[in-house]
Amino acid sequence: MDLQKPDLHKHAGPAPAVADLRASDADRDRVADILREALAEGRLTADEHEERVEGVLSAKTVGELEVFIRDLPAAHERRAAPAWTPAPNRPTDAIPHDPDDNVVAVLSAAVRKGRWRAGRRIHAYAIFGSVEIDLSEAIFEYRQVVIKAFSFCGSVEVRVPENISLRGTGVGVLGDFQVDTLDSAERDAPVVYVDGWAVLGSVDAKPKRGKLVADILDRVQRAVDRKVDKSLRKHLDR
Repeated sequence: MDLQKPDLHKHAGPAPAVADLRASDADRDRVADILREALAEGRLTADEHEERVEGVLSAKTVGELEVFIRDLPAAHERRAAPAWTPAPNRPTDAIPHDPDDNVVAVLSAAVRKGRWRAGRRIHAYAIFGSVEIDLSEAIFEYRQVVIKAFSFCGSVEVRVPENISLRGTGVGVLGDFQVDTLDSAERDAPVVYVDGWAVLGSVDAKPKRGKLVADILDRVQRAVDRKVDKSLRKHLDR
């Protein structure tokens, strides 16, 4: 009697290619996230997105999933992009020299707050007055926002949401220029840079506790999630 164990490797076939592996729920979620971003960026129409999501829900292998995102740049960028990097100390995008918005207070008070659109460059001047720039509910159309703050015998206050990045390089001359550095855990979160001068006055920039940036992508995501749930129910009822 041959008591030796059979060599199973002799009969085993070659290892399956990655594309032939069965897709997991995590694989489907990853592809659904890329499709959601493509819809928000305008790369896909609502009908195209819904059609692809239905295909993702019924896909059996990794290769079948990749078909739905192979024409989208995000599918290739994510493989090489780092999970998180701290915001740079200086703006890296092309920021215009002329301000998109001037906030001026001379012997008075000026305020920007609530639901407003933040431009790429904002100039704030407080001369024997006070300026408040509250970005906690603002709409960020750009990833980088520069605020040039000039205070002479006055005060400039900048408040930002807690989930963005904040940087500062200003100077105080017989005054106080203070920026609470903040790093967002989100790689694509907006970055606000505050610099300028505080002469016999103050410039203060810090996060507003409990406030998070209201991103249009969040609303799109909720709408997409409702579509995914609807498509999933339709798929399960078949």
